[in-house]
Amino acid sequence: MATDRAAKTKTNRGAAVEDRPTQLIEIASRLFATHGYAGTSLRDIAQQAKITKAALYYHFPNKEALYEQIVVDNLQALIDRVSDAIDQADSATEQVRAFMVTAADVFAEAPDAWIAGSNVFWSSMGPQIRSAAVSRRDRFEKLLRDCIAKGIASGEFREVDAATAGRLLLSTLNQMTRWIKPDGRLTPRQVIEQYLDIVLI
Repeated sequence: MATDRAAKTKTNRGAAVEDRPTQLIEIASRLFATHGYAGTSLRDIAQQAKITKAALYYHFPNKEALYEQIVVDNLQALIDRVSDAIDQADSATEQVRAFMVTAADVFAEAPDAWIAGSNVFWSSMGPQIRSAAVSRRDRFEKLLRDCIAKGIASGEFREVDAATAGRLLLSTLNQMTRWIKPDGRLTPRQVIEQYLDIVLI
């Protein structure tokens, strides 16, 4: 019995150690989304996590490294999810819908990380994190433009500028984060589906 308890304790401690970076990222995402990068300190994050700053430094060398991981990881995950959804759709109309509703799902699953990531484009971050974020944002936006361009070429969509149409659709995602509530009447996916029903007529 004692051996079993010791083994279980060791396993639980190992899981706790492995989960700590994830916990810190969730806490930091929430604080960055609420207070912004400049308004959040490592001390704030450590206090929320109930650890010392020294323990926080064990996982992340500084605040910018933590913020960069949140931004880059979430943008890359967004790109991967949207790419998979597009690949499973046939027509350009279905691909645009797949892109938008999948992005809405990603936002719904981790709104704090989405907002924290969006804020990087409006803050004075260092060149390394800005470059990493901008390159992934551009890839994300290009996926949508390519779907729109495909629809124009096939005759599914009217002759419009694909980049402008893409910005219009993306603005519905970005503005939604400012007003939608987790316990609201409509989910992010339902909101985007209604927008698409209006736009894709």
